[in-house]
Amino acid sequence: MFKEFKEFAMRGSVLDLAVGVIIGAAFGKVVSSLVDDVLMPPLGKLIGEVDFSSLYINLSGTHYETLAEAKAHGAALSYGNFINTLINFLIVAFSIFLLVRSVNRWMPKPPAPVTTKDCPQCAMAIPVAAKKCGHCTSAV
Repeated sequence: MFKEFKEFAMRGSVLDLAVGVIIGAAFGKVVSSLVDDVLMPPLGKLIGEVDFSSLYINLSGTHYETLAEAKAHGAALSYGNFINTLINFLIVAFSIFLLVRSVNRWMPKPPAPVTTKDCPQCAMAIPVAAKKCGHCTSAV
């Protein structure tokens, strides 16, 4: 059983997945830092330091001064943190989009697929799927 597990764990796809998860977690921290430390402060200044985290719907008839007080009494449907998380997600997703887009520009373009080959008899270009040469009619 141990030998079988070792074979499973040492497959290339499992190791690639493990490396991808580890790098993804580290990349997530980098992107979160980019959003929290670099993008959000100027964006907060631009939109007037709006903080949605204290927004909630009071589920009882009693008035509460703060979200914490309403939560303590179980009378709050807090939607402000959801809005903050949603905005954070959109900024992170857009940042990742920009990063992937720029990395894709650095990658070399894949070569064009081969669509023709040379006939061994007359050396003329013929389609790859051809069974006979259209120029000399020899079997390919």
